[in-house]
Amino acid sequence: MTRRPVPPSRARVEPRAQARRRPQVDVREWTSGIRLSGFMAIMLSLVVLGAWVLVPTLGTYIDQRQKIAALEVSVQVTAEEIEALEQERNRWEDPAYITTQARERLYYVKPGEVVYLVDNDLDPASLPQEQVPVSDELEKTPSDWMPQLLRTVAGAGLAQNASQAE
Repeated sequence: MTRRPVPPSRARVEPRAQARRRPQVDVREWTSGIRLSGFMAIMLSLVVLGAWVLVPTLGTYIDQRQKIAALEVSVQVTAEEIEALEQERNRWEDPAYITTQARERLYYVKPGEVVYLVDNDLDPASLPQEQVPVSDELEKTPSDWMPQLLRTVAGAGLAQNASQAE
């Protein structure tokens, strides 16, 4: 392969600047060496066909693996709930626990005992505040609705789900 002659404008470049420049690659010369044969066309079509067949299968495989992982987590949570319920059942087999629950929940007492119930023993801070009367006047909010909408959407998108936080 023969090289093209260098144009005269490039021949006048200083030797130092010419040494610093990267060698030029002629793309036409590089692509002229590529020949597409029948064998290469068949192999390329087989690769494309294989990718066309395998990509949906791979997507289905990944989707099924995610579902299996979610179901395994669900089974683990259910097993923990079963264990907690079995512990609760074992507690109810204890006569002392039954007596305690009957006294606390149903206010049962043994004969001869006196029980005093205290009403309104809540902390005043935990009591609900009285409702302020509602105004009949309409007030215009000083903010524009579009930035508020964008803040709400961004906040919802960045919020963590309960399952992610645990």
